[in-house]
Amino acid sequence: MGKIRKAVIPAAGLGSRMYPLTRSQPKEMLPILDKPVIHHIVDEITSAGIDQILIIVGKGKESIINYFDVNELDSKYGTTLNFPEIFFVRQREQKGLADAVKYARKFVGDEPFLVLAGDTIYKSSTEKTITKQLLETFERKKSTVISLEEIPKERTKYYGIINGSSIEEDLYLIKEMVEKPLETEAPSNLAITAAYALEPEIFNYIDKITPGNNNEYQLTDALNLMCKDRDVFGVKIKGKRYDIGSKEFWIETFIEFAKEDPRFSYIFKS
Repeated sequence: MGKIRKAVIPAAGLGSRMYPLTRSQPKEMLPILDKPVIHHIVDEITSAGIDQILIIVGKGKESIINYFDVNELDSKYGTTLNFPEIFFVRQREQKGLADAVKYARKFVGDEPFLVLAGDTIYKSSTEKTITKQLLETFERKKSTVISLEEIPKERTKYYGIINGSSIEEDLYLIKEMVEKPLETEAPSNLAITAAYALEPEIFNYIDKITPGNNNEYQLTDALNLMCKDRDVFGVKIKGKRYDIGSKEFWIETFIEFAKEDPRFSYIFKS
């Protein structure tokens, strides 16, 4: 299994939880301080040495594509944005994360690849970014790895939760994944954080799944099939994940980043 050289960012969702903000503005383009969410995600990926990225967009997401063009204001303000090689493809229908990932098939070929959701950003508590932590685990285990975060039990209904066994510190062999279980039914409090290092075989499992709620194809369903045939690992991240998929989470993230940034922290001093 070779090294991961490519990354995929699914960014085609409707942004229902962010409505009406998302009537004309993709949630991936909402700002966290002076950069949109999608820019933070690209920075996260490139910090791990990956320089080829496919962004999967949908209807009304043209501003994401435009953002990565050269802008006349770049030179005016002396800004150098060293973006990597970025490609775009349009998801024709909103049919879930697994369907979106299928659009990356030709882009990745028979290589392993990284997937980071377009509405989630990370802040590491170590010198290694979350993406780097994930990639290092993949390179060591030579198998699919999913990033995990320990969450309060009452929040399991918002995330995919794993059932697995601890095999090393912060590393788990996953038996199955349960999508948004109630607190009383959750097999653990380890949530999938929307960052994946995937083997190309994932496409074979996506081909086998059927649609679930809202006629959507879930990536967790494909990964559950994969768990039956081969090892799938979960690594608990050293840091924090920020879900930008709802208004309250976006506001909380914006405020937290502003408080920690010396350019803006003075605003919060009494």
